[in-house]
Amino acid sequence: MSVWPAWEVREDGGAMAWFHVRLAFADGARVDTLAVVTEDGVSLEDVRAQPALSLDDLGVLADWIEGPLFEACGREPGAEAHGGAVGPRRARPAWPRGIEGRWLIAQEYRAAQEDGVDPVLAVMCATGHSRRKSLRLISQARDAGFLTPRHARR
Repeated sequence: MSVWPAWEVREDGGAMAWFHVRLAFADGARVDTLAVVTEDGVSLEDVRAQPALSLDDLGVLADWIEGPLFEACGREPGAEAHGGAVGPRRARPAWPRGIEGRWLIAQEYRAAQEDGVDPVLAVMCATGHSRRKSLRLISQARDAGFLTPRHARR
């Protein structure tokens, strides 16, 4: 992921900063966005993706880029406005580990295949993990026998 500042506006003791964000994946997929970071969180101004994002993917895009954006601003992710407690914030509950997690990965993967959507992206959305980590989880589900081998001989 690449993040670079576009511009910043300071007004009434607060600040709003705009950033260009690019997510580039090994398979050639790319997401470019213009994001705004305020004291209240992250907002997306413009999103361009190739191939196009599903509505579910668009819904979690801000969560994917929130951490790196806050780091670019020198702020802690999860810090609430108005002096609230600082702590980690997750968009969804933690994904189960071990055999249960692998079985759930396989379920998400197969459901996405049946729906005709990108199964890796579906696993990314379900777990909240990066593409690399999601591919690793899918591989572990294959090794556990919950998914067919990637290159099955015929």
